[in-house]
Amino acid sequence: MLLLQLIISGIAQGCIYGLIALGFVLIYKATETVSFAQGELMMLGAFGGLACMTMLGFPFWLAVLSAIAGMALFGVLLERLVIRPILGQPAFSIVMLTIGVGYVARGLITMIPGIGTETHVLPVPYKDMIWQLGGNAAGQGALIINIEQMAVIASTAVLCLLLFALFKYSKLGIAMQASSQNQLAAYYMGIPVKRLNGMVWGLAAAVAAVAGLLLAPITFVHANMGFIGLKAFPAAVVGGFGSLPGAIVGGLLIGIVESLAGFYAPDGIKDIAAYVVVLIMLMVKPNGLFGEKLRKKV
Repeated sequence: MLLLQLIISGIAQGCIYGLIALGFVLIYKATETVSFAQGELMMLGAFGGLACMTMLGFPFWLAVLSAIAGMALFGVLLERLVIRPILGQPAFSIVMLTIGVGYVARGLITMIPGIGTETHVLPVPYKDMIWQLGGNAAGQGALIINIEQMAVIASTAVLCLLLFALFKYSKLGIAMQASSQNQLAAYYMGIPVKRLNGMVWGLAAAVAAVAGLLLAPITFVHANMGFIGLKAFPAAVVGGFGSLPGAIVGGLLIGIVESLAGFYAPDGIKDIAAYVVVLIMLMVKPNGLFGEKLRKKV
């Protein structure tokens, strides 16, 4: 039962990594750039949900939808005003720009009096609820499942199904796939590539907001929660940086390894487990679990 609980906990944490990694992969496939601001976008989404519930008095589900929609709009504006003017410059410039965006977002939140420097509880309806499966009347030998973790797993599964349907059956999703494979050819075929790039950034920001709203009940809402993005980047690398399913699988793998390492391994191993996994993956399969092999003719 203990091992099963550790695995469930690892899957829940891995889902968070996977959702943030989805943002990395979406942006990379669309623009061939890496956004290191995904963790901070997740943090902004969590603060957005908190503001809607505590300041505006929205009910839980309306606050969640409002925060996700707000972050999607923020992602579109970020791409249009900040990212698009620098596209075409060396990749290093764009990477540094996204790092700067992350620091600016964290700094602006920290500057808000009474909010940015405090740790907040997101008042979700299922806070601290548990399921007890099996065991005796005293609870011995039972499987204790945290509802917050199950909410993360279930929401991630639903979101993955929605993204699958988007890219498989909708014209917008098919256009995004065409643009990610060859932007020039897509442009010549009449696909509005620039507009799609903005939509991809909006979608990535919305997914990051979902991750933040799911993580907040477990780890609270604070300005530094975006640092979890540093664990999500290895998840994207392990799964294969151009693969959407790989992002989720990589996140689950790292989450489970972290959970088991935190219990069975010596202190401190949990903090480096994600980077050990990605180093092993780079040595064994540099393209990741679902990565494609790319060849160039000279």
